[in-house]
Amino acid sequence: MSIQNGFRRQNGLRTLSTALLLFLCLCLCAALPLPAFAQPSQEDLKESLRQLLKENPELVLDILKDNSETVLEIAQQGSALRKRKATRAQWDEDIKKPKKIDIEGRAFLGKTDAPVTIVAYSDFTCTYCRQEEPVLAALLEKYQGKVRYTFKALPKSDPTSTTLAKYATAAFMLDPEKAWKLYEELFRNAEKFESRGEDYIKEVSASLGFDYNTLKAESESSKVKDRLEADGKEADTLGISGTPHFLVNDLVVRGAVDQEFFAEAIEKALEAVSK
Repeated sequence: MSIQNGFRRQNGLRTLSTALLLFLCLCLCAALPLPAFAQPSQEDLKESLRQLLKENPELVLDILKDNSETVLEIAQQGSALRKRKATRAQWDEDIKKPKKIDIEGRAFLGKTDAPVTIVAYSDFTCTYCRQEEPVLAALLEKYQGKVRYTFKALPKSDPTSTTLAKYATAAFMLDPEKAWKLYEELFRNAEKFESRGEDYIKEVSASLGFDYNTLKAESESSKVKDRLEADGKEADTLGISGTPHFLVNDLVVRGAVDQEFFAEAIEKALEAVSK
């Protein structure tokens, strides 16, 4: 969440809280025509307020409508907190169930013998996958020597997604160092392929030192086809139905999450390895 959005949410919460407080005060004043010296009990106040709201439910509805955006943000925040709580509980189960992942011959970012391996099942045309790229880059920087990262293309059935997955997979088979640069380029500018097609790939491959004809031939090879099919079957076995999807050793991280929460998975994986 950005600082600006954080301030907006805090202001919204204060506005809603103030409105509700004022509302309750008005309710009590209207519901309790008692002498100044009277001191109603807490139960009396609750019962009076309950009766007033029961008879006039539109009062609460009006306040909620006037603050609908803030109410929605609160609901979304609550939903996110519930999901995170459920994910943390699932991690405790994940640790007990090691997952068999094929990473033989894969290219990695980070130290090759790092204790934690992050495997991404991702797609170059996926908006959420693109959003997660800066998070991954920051985490690899933060956990240098402790984390290594590899990528498995899990394309959708549309031509752009499939073609880019083939080119990236081919590049990793030909030259991993250059392939990581292509990987970054495709995540930044996948839409250029939609508008320019093969001309875009020719330009990018040449700028990175790939021979376009060789890269294209490799992308259409049986090796690339077999790898993409194998990764797709592996994803099915793991119950992966969308992107992005990550394995942090055996811990599952679904969707685009913020750096802080992703770091929790890494810390938990490191703790499990050290035991």
